[in-house]
This record gives sequence, structure tokens and C-alpha cells, in this order.
Amino acid sequence: MANPLVHIHSPVADALRNGEPVVALESTIVAHGMPYPANLETAKKLEALVREGGAVPATVAVANGQIHIGCEADMLHALAKEDGVWKISRRDMSVALAKRVLGATTVSGTLIGAAQAEISVFATGGIGGVHRGVASTWDISADLAELSSADVAVVSAGAKSILDLPKTLEVLESFGIPVIGYRTDEFPAFFTRESGLEVPHRCDTPEEVAAVMHANWTLGQQGGLLVANPIPLSASADPKAIKTAIEAGLQAASEQGVEGKVLTPFLLRFINEATGGASLAANRELVKNNVRVGTEIAVAYAALR
Repeated sequence: MANPLVHIHSPVADALRNGEPVVALESTIVAHGMPYPANLETAKKLEALVREGGAVPATVAVANGQIHIGCEADMLHALAKEDGVWKISRRDMSVALAKRVLGATTVSGTLIGAAQAEISVFATGGIGGVHRGVASTWDISADLAELSSADVAVVSAGAKSILDLPKTLEVLESFGIPVIGYRTDEFPAFFTRESGLEVPHRCDTPEEVAAVMHANWTLGQQGGLLVANPIPLSASADPKAIKTAIEAGLQAASEQGVEGKVLTPFLLRFINEATGGASLAANRELVKNNVRVGTEIAVAYAALR
């Protein structure tokens, strides 16, 4: 029975009905991840990459009291240009739907939409995780808990490098979420390829990842998988510059009392300014790379099914 709070746009619904590959995309990158018009250009490029790879894009957002699985051009433009677009994670979803606001979904919010539509692959930039200083703040992203319950494979460049990556991997293990290094033995650190941390598993082809997805869900294990796909070497940022910028950004956030869900966008803006735009360029390239790989995995999984 269709959920009245979920609107699946026709191209996505047709693809799902026919067993064709679909790739979910988040909308926070449009509303909160980049300045206009780079955000809108990036969103359109990501959808084009999915189509070029032989799948159907499904950008997830909230509007008019429904979760939209797939966005029309006018909605993408509104998300990119309008002020006051809500940033929607799990805790915000029901309120946003009830208030009928325009909202952009985070990783956890997008996972809710993807799971409702039974979309098996979601490509994003980097997931949230355990923030630094968690012992005093208890700041742990809802992305991890949502990933543990949604039957979706998330393709990302690891977790955002502003986080405590060792603790993030520990929580992923505690939730029983398979973490797969895609053509790597090291957990990527978003802007850079190296973190010094090993991944527990490795796959080298989309077909291998699809086989893991199939085994996981055929067995009846609930929850998703994290496919950690390193940023391309040509786009990787300078590790020392990123580390310096992160430390300065964390200090500035502490001094200004920035915390909670505004912390991540604050830090990403700070790092971009501190690196002279290099981090934003890296962000755009890593997202495109994840979408390409995610599309290949979605195509392989659809063929396997």
C-alpha cells in the first residue's frame, strides 16, 4: 500500500517497477553544501552522471508535506536558491512533513526516503559520524543509526575528515554495518585518500559489492552497507593543509559556540576559505566519483537480482 507521505516521481517509479537500477542522491549538497550556482550545477551534473551510467537518479527532498523521491527541475532550483530551506535528518522529518516546509535531506534523511522507496544504492559525499570531543559533547551523527536500519548501500568517500574517524569506525562495527573499502585497504578521509585506518573488507568490482549486498539481505540481515570509495588521486587535497584548516576551524567553532547540526556546514565553509577553495573543488570531484561508482554498483545489483 502506497504511503501518502511519500511521492515517488514517475521516472523513478517506472524504473523501480521494472527492476531497473536507481541511485538515490541527497539534497543537502544543493541547499547547504555549496554556494549558488555551483550547488545547482553540481546537482544537475550528478543526476546526468547517473543517467550516463545506465541508471535513474532519485534526488530526495521534502516539500508540501511529502518526501519526494526524485526532484523536478523547479524543485532543485528552489532548493539551491531559496533562503530558509530546512536541513532534514531523522529527528526533523516528521516535523518537516507536518509543517509542509521545503527541506533538503541529509544522509539520514535520504536513507529514510531511499528505504521507503526500496532503492538499494545511495551515493553521497561523506557520511556523518562521531565528532571530535565526543566525550564532552556526545555529538554522534544520526547517519550511523539510520544506516544500521535501512537496507541501502551507501557509497561515500569514507566519513567527513572533520570527524573522529577511529571512533566512527568503532560505532559502525558496534552497529554491525559492513564497511567495504572499494579498491582500497585503507579507510578514506573524505578530502584525502589516507587516514591510516584499515577497512575490514575490500571489494574491487561493482559485481563484488553487489554480491555482498545480495548476500546480506538474502540472509535477512537488517541494515545497510558502507562502501568507502577514496577520492580520485588527481583531486585529493593536501593532507597537511586540510589538517591545519580542520584544527583552526574546530578552534573557531569552539570560540563562537557553534555546535549541533550547524557545526558541519560551518567547518566545511571554514576549511574551504582556509584552503583557498581547494576543499570545495575536492568535494565536488569526490561526490562525482562516488556517483559514478554508485551507479555501477546499482547496475550490477539490478542485473544480479
